[in-house]
Amino acid sequence: MAHNKVRVRFAPSPTGPLHIGGVRTALFNYLFAKKNGGDFILRIEDTDQNRYVEGAENYIVDALNWCGLSFDEGPGKEGAFGPYRQSERKHLYKKYADELIEKGMAYYAFDTADSLNAHRKDHEEKGKTFIYNWHNRLKLDNSLTLTKEETKKKLDNGDAYVIRFKTPENETLILQDVIRGTITIDTNVLDDKVLYKSDGMPTYHLANIVDDHLMEISHVIRGEEWLPSLALHQQLYDAFGWSAPTFAHLPLIMKPVGKGKLSKRDGEKLGFPVFPLSWNESIGYKEEGYFSEAVVNFLALLGWNPGTEQEIFSLEELVKEFSLERVNKSGARFDPDKTKWYNQQYLQNKKDAELASLFKIILAEKQIPSQEYNDEWTEKVVSLIKERAVFVKDFWDLSNYFFVAPTSYPEKAVKKQWKEGTPDIMKEVISVISPIEDFNSGNVETIVKKWITDKELSFGKVMPPLRLVIVGDMKGPHIFDILEMIGKEQTIARIKKAINTL
Repeated sequence: MAHNKVRVRFAPSPTGPLHIGGVRTALFNYLFAKKNGGDFILRIEDTDQNRYVEGAENYIVDALNWCGLSFDEGPGKEGAFGPYRQSERKHLYKKYADELIEKGMAYYAFDTADSLNAHRKDHEEKGKTFIYNWHNRLKLDNSLTLTKEETKKKLDNGDAYVIRFKTPENETLILQDVIRGTITIDTNVLDDKVLYKSDGMPTYHLANIVDDHLMEISHVIRGEEWLPSLALHQQLYDAFGWSAPTFAHLPLIMKPVGKGKLSKRDGEKLGFPVFPLSWNESIGYKEEGYFSEAVVNFLALLGWNPGTEQEIFSLEELVKEFSLERVNKSGARFDPDKTKWYNQQYLQNKKDAELASLFKIILAEKQIPSQEYNDEWTEKVVSLIKERAVFVKDFWDLSNYFFVAPTSYPEKAVKKQWKEGTPDIMKEVISVISPIEDFNSGNVETIVKKWITDKELSFGKVMPPLRLVIVGDMKGPHIFDILEMIGKEQTIARIKKAINTL
């Protein structure tokens, strides 16, 4: 079947939350589809009912939507190729398993779990590994060794069975992968994989191939962990006489330190999320305060390289630039500091009005009465402090003194700034600023600095203690901007309070 239209699918199993490695797989599928004017399909691979987790499917959909990766077809968006949950397609698979048996490319196996375990043990004791394939299948309990009548009798009796693929002997498979090039495999090392079980459920391998064929999937873009399955999948396409899709296996996302694949444990140990959204005890990128665009941007550059120095990409730009040819073969090391850097870049580029509306949610949680700040004022606060922030949740610590007067002062700063003559200097500051009518930053600065110079005081005797009493710490933006924002009355009140308490 010639694939004219690009159709790709993201096909997770609902066995828990979606790991960010899964989100990246979805992203690369999405980018490839949009770049080529194609369709992006979500298929839920829930044939393994024992591992099914309540709520996982909704989580997958919510996570994709949060990232802006909306699918064209999938559960709840029925296209012409549904249903999109494998459990609702299970009536389809048996006939394909039967077809392979008729062609002599698959067979019934009646071996019990106990007998297979015994074979495994026996092999281990001899220092060998048990593989069910050409070298022993004629000694085991299956339809290759039984007569037609014996096989039929077992099936009619309702004996438990599986259907196994009959891997050919002494052949060399030549497989193609867009990212990895040509791969050759000796079929003698492959096992006869189970395709179908007597409980009426196909295994992942059969369902996957049949669905990709029926859904007219043109490209299979998936994680490197599926590379070992490629040989079987290619053989199944050939066995059915179908043209296979183009395969691309993405590199793994590696741990920030050491070797191996990024895991939930790495996140717990180093304190960063590994899930897009929170799940049970594990906090997600969304709840941690990341912007979804920042998450999408850093995931895109894990394993894909645009070939330029550019690091910041909108989803539209990613679609335009993306190609499978520029995906790396080797694993991509995950860098938690870089993810924060991305969030910071996106935060700095957002409009103050948008950030202020997010900040107001925090102000409400802090029970700051809303009559004390309007939109314009909050935006001004945000504009003064945002360059020091990585997340919106940092805003409160950076700006609380705009909203509430300090109630205490750090000991170290007091020791350094509050000297014997400081209270008198602060009293003079009050008398200098009291008469000022136009209390804007530039005006107040000019008057105060002129007074300091006229009095031949050092700036170090006036400015740092003034910051300490206004802010309650040695932090914050330009001090005169702060004075303008809190106003003359509040400025004087804070100076007086410090004179009385320090």
